[in-house]
Amino acid sequence: MEITHLATSKNKEVVIELVEEADYGSLTEAEYHFDWLSEKGSDVYKLKFPDNDEILGLMSLKVYAAEKRIEIVLLASSVKNTGKGKEYEGIAGNLIAFACREANKLFDIDACVSLHPKTEIRRHYIKQYGFENAGIQIFLDGVALFNLLTKFKI
Repeated sequence: MEITHLATSKNKEVVIELVEEADYGSLTEAEYHFDWLSEKGSDVYKLKFPDNDEILGLMSLKVYAAEKRIEIVLLASSVKNTGKGKEYEGIAGNLIAFACREANKLFDIDACVSLHPKTEIRRHYIKQYGFENAGIQIFLDGVALFNLLTKFKI
């Protein structure tokens, strides 16, 4: 997995790992947009460089096995990697693709990933990542899900 450093256009390798207990002390709302302590006890993942502890993005997942679906409960890039002045591109996309990979591992071709985005970002997710509208939530399944896995080389 890679993200792009916007100032140099160079790709840098990243990894996604489960958030550790020690990480929660630095996961402030001011730095990561949400109160991540509220997700403690859930499956929370961090995106970071392999040789650095700085967390660039976070995602909380919930599995709905009966529906063959994983819901992205929360998703955020760090504040410095959000908006027009961001340093890196591809953080959210890699996290979403990771959720798709996990859904595919669990549910094979029936895999589905859903998300309940804020109104202002809904259109972006549909356009950028191929999500489809499902009312309150948006989702990826079938070809769109596999296309995202290919795009982000997961």
